[in-house]
Amino acid sequence: MPGQFSNGQDSNEPQTEKFPSPILIESLDDPRVEAYRNLKMKNLQRGGEFFIAEGKKVVERMLQSNFQAASVFISQKRLEEWTAKVPPCVPLYVASQEVMNGLVGFDFHVGVVGCGVRQSRIPLEQVLPTDKKRLTVVACPNCDNPENLGAIIRIGAAFGIDALLLGKSCCDPFSRRVIRVSMGAAFTLPIVESADLFSDLQRLKTEWQFELSAAVLDDDAIRLHQATRTSRFGILLGNEDTGLDESWINLCNQKLTIPMCLGTDSLNVAVTAGIILHHFTRPS
Repeated sequence: MPGQFSNGQDSNEPQTEKFPSPILIESLDDPRVEAYRNLKMKNLQRGGEFFIAEGKKVVERMLQSNFQAASVFISQKRLEEWTAKVPPCVPLYVASQEVMNGLVGFDFHVGVVGCGVRQSRIPLEQVLPTDKKRLTVVACPNCDNPENLGAIIRIGAAFGIDALLLGKSCCDPFSRRVIRVSMGAAFTLPIVESADLFSDLQRLKTEWQFELSAAVLDDDAIRLHQATRTSRFGILLGNEDTGLDESWINLCNQKLTIPMCLGTDSLNVAVTAGIILHHFTRPS
């Protein structure tokens, strides 16, 4: 029954319950919760097996997605709420608030984290159908700030883009911080971690007939309010500090800029993404 603890061992008795039996964790030294230790310091590495989802909404969205959940770890005060949310096949670990606080070194009030299994990298041709007339993508050659990348993922999902393409210099889109900032949008938005982003963007132009635009700070660029799009459109966003270098700009069909006032010389890259996508994804 929900609320009763098990020791996580197999039983010979028939399993008739609809909910997982919560497994009591009395110490973070328990090897079953190794993936959750030292969350404040840990960023499970790109290329590893797992990722960490943190917070109620993010864990719920992980469980509702097509990502495999390896386990869920909650504080005892969340037990009644979460027993019915976790599928029976997913281990549900439960600990006291004191033990949960050890995950981050301070009062871990959210009391809910989940561990998911990373998926294989998705090739471009599996993401973009050749028979869909209208397609919108965002490409980031070198977004190395987790907060910015998480926000771009969330914004891209909100405006209905078809894919986010990331270069090798970008931070891990399934790091704990990126997933948290994205509010779980990383589980639904198609993300292509490209081995050769430049070649993939060239393919977009030749095989999918995309028009690519570079977001720049340039007096010669087209002002955003004057810009139009083709049915297949991609926007390139640069690093917050250095922007896009010439090779990326030259790959694009046009340069776009957002006019600014009062001496403002630049915007946060995620804010820029939101403004540009709002302009180009509005109903025609």
